[in-house]
Amino acid sequence: MAHCSYSKFSHLLKLTTANLNKPTVLWTGRDVQHAPQSGKYFIRFHKTSGPERSLPERQKQHMARGLPKQKPIAGVKQVIVVASGKGGVGKSTTAVNLALGLTANDPSKTVGILDADVYGPSIPKLMSLKGNPELTDNNLMRPLMNFGIPCMSMGFLVEDIAPIVWRGLMVMSAIEKLLRQVDWGLLDYLVIDMPPGTGDVQLSITQNVPIAGAVIVSTPQDIALLDARRGAEMFRKVNVPVLGIVQNMSVFQCPKCNHQTHIFGADGARTLADTLGVQVLGDIPLHLSIREMSDRGQPVVVSSPDSPEAEAYRKVATAVVQRLEELSG
Repeated sequence: MAHCSYSKFSHLLKLTTANLNKPTVLWTGRDVQHAPQSGKYFIRFHKTSGPERSLPERQKQHMARGLPKQKPIAGVKQVIVVASGKGGVGKSTTAVNLALGLTANDPSKTVGILDADVYGPSIPKLMSLKGNPELTDNNLMRPLMNFGIPCMSMGFLVEDIAPIVWRGLMVMSAIEKLLRQVDWGLLDYLVIDMPPGTGDVQLSITQNVPIAGAVIVSTPQDIALLDARRGAEMFRKVNVPVLGIVQNMSVFQCPKCNHQTHIFGADGARTLADTLGVQVLGDIPLHLSIREMSDRGQPVVVSSPDSPEAEAYRKVATAVVQRLEELSG
C-alpha cells in the first residue's frame, strides 16, 4: 500500500495552480501584453466596440453564472460542520467529542472526522493519531482511525511543527482534495472541524458540499458571542441550516468546595440563541478533565464515559440528531 507524503501532496497542488503564472486578460477593454526580452507585463487600454455595460448589468451577469454545483461526498450520508466565529472557544474539542458522542449514543452509526483547519490542525493531537495516510488502488487517501472513528487532516501530511505557508488558492485546492480524494467508506455522519472565522475555507466547503447542518460553538463571553453570531449569519446566507449553539466553558465548579463560578459569564449563548431563533444544543462545563484528556489524545467521551462531562457531550449529540431529523422530516 502506497503512502501519501506532504511532498507528494504539495506537488499535486502545485500542478493544479501551475497555470496561474500565464498572462491572461483580466478585464474587458484591456489587453495584457508580455515583453519577452524584458520579462515585464504591460496593460493596454482600448475602447470597446459597443456601449459600456452598467454596473447593475455586470452584476446580473455574474449572478447568472450561479454558485458551484454542490456534489455529495462519496459514501457520506450527512455532513455536519462544527464552527466558531473565533479561535480558542473549544471548537475542535467539541467536534471530536460530538463525533464520539454520536457513536456512543448509537453504535450502529458510522461517523468520520475531517479536519478542515489547514493552518492549525488539531485533530491528530486530540485523536492521538500520527502518520501518513495510505493510498488505495484508486489513489484515494485512506483515513487514519482511532476509537472507531476514521479521521483525515492536513496534520497527517506534515511534520508536527511544520508551518503551512500556502496562499488561498493552494488551501482551497487542499480542501478539495481532503473532501474528494479520501476513501471515507460508508458514513452516516461526517463531522467537519472548520477553521475559525468566516473566510474562504468556510465558503468553499458550504458551496461545494451539501451540508445537513452547522453547529456553532461559543463561550458565554460577549466578545466570543459577537463572532459566533457572524458565523451563524454566514451559514444562513449560504442556506446552511444552523442546528444550534453549544455553550462551551459554561461554568466552573471548584473540585474542593463545589462552588460554581461563571468565569466567562452566564447564559450568554442562550441569549444569542433566542436572538437567532435557534436552540441551545447543550452546556459544556469548564472542567480540568476535559482539558487533560484532550491533551493526552483521550477524549473525555471515551476516557471517562460515566462522567458528567461525557454525558454533556452525549446530550449535545442527541440534540444534533434530533434537529437533523426535524429538518429532514
